[in-house]
Amino acid sequence: MKIRSVTYFFDPGWPLRRDRFDDASRLLEEARGAFQSGGYEVETTRVALVSFAKLIPEPSEEKCADLARRVEAECFVRAIDYASLGSALPESPLSYDLLPTLLASTENVFASAVIAERPRGVSVRACQAAARAITRVSQLGGDGFANLRLAALACVPPFSPFFPAAYHDGGPAGFAIATEAADLAVEAISSSHSLREARTRLVELIEQHAGALTRGATRVASAAGGRFLGIDFSLAPFPEEMRSLGAALERLGVPGAGLAGTVTAAAILASALDQAEIHAIGFRGLLLPPLEDAVLARRVAEGVLTVSDLMLYSTLCGTGLDTIPLPGDVSPEQLSAQLLDLGALALRHDKPLTARLMPVPGKRAGDEVAFAFDYFAPSRVMALKSEGLTGLLSEEDWIDIPALHASRPTEKPKDG
Repeated sequence: MKIRSVTYFFDPGWPLRRDRFDDASRLLEEARGAFQSGGYEVETTRVALVSFAKLIPEPSEEKCADLARRVEAECFVRAIDYASLGSALPESPLSYDLLPTLLASTENVFASAVIAERPRGVSVRACQAAARAITRVSQLGGDGFANLRLAALACVPPFSPFFPAAYHDGGPAGFAIATEAADLAVEAISSSHSLREARTRLVELIEQHAGALTRGATRVASAAGGRFLGIDFSLAPFPEEMRSLGAALERLGVPGAGLAGTVTAAAILASALDQAEIHAIGFRGLLLPPLEDAVLARRVAEGVLTVSDLMLYSTLCGTGLDTIPLPGDVSPEQLSAQLLDLGALALRHDKPLTARLMPVPGKRAGDEVAFAFDYFAPSRVMALKSEGLTGLLSEEDWIDIPALHASRPTEKPKDG
């Protein structure tokens, strides 16, 4: 198991407060050293800031480009790998149009777009604006890769250490850990002779590592004067067979991830995360990004795993649609309808979900896709069963979707 990231959350002020970046650097350096001495590889260190829409008065393309470049420069000189500028917000409609500017101005800056939140619901206008931003960002560089740094957020709270979802809420600074732990599931299943044993073993492994990470984080917080927020112990994969969540699902007995039985296998893995005692924050779910998982990428290429399948898993244990390669000519209207569905799922099931959709210019569904990026596996472009919405669904601004547990009236006792 590796640490995908240690993420430090803070308000950088505007103009940027360099001393606050110094605080971030000091803590992240302390954390990297502490965890590596404990036997854990730290793949990246990151900072997540308050929303750029809140940080800059009257944001404009010029101001946002300047902010993004300055943040990237402050991180570069301190050897911080990535930064998140938070989310475009419904109360600032212009902020969605500024997302391509933020990403075009930098290489290591991430951002997001809020499409659904309690108590208002899912915003049709925000879905439309986020879809337009995704379409424009897909043209940066000409290969669609820039959308790696952009996600739509539905009911995602602050302090998730996974990018692009990470953002700060404006309170005291703190740090959190994101794990790359799909290999624990593969290990637990491979060494077990029953489902009960596999689940018990996975719980033990999670608690063992979570305990070690928490003890290390507590020491870091004490030494560097920081606030430890928790661990997002989601089972994130890497594109190798032994570090693949798809491989874990199939070793439980599913002939191919995406076929019948996948829901059951996923539920078993998710229940282990639920049972484990963790100082938890963030998603605490199954990360199922086709391009980041060798087995999932292969099942997509074979036509076994679809976008609809991943939406189904999002209702159960998944974290949404992540690194989804789409046809380059997909329209903003098609993307908006898909985002609206994701927002409705998040609200109905009362769980955080994200969408990182990656239209690939010049590619059609079924075409081969491969990026020169260590965290991506080769696959094929996925079909999107979506058309632009009409009628009442297209005319509203906010659509209220009550949570499943809150939607049923209390049953009255029967007489007699």
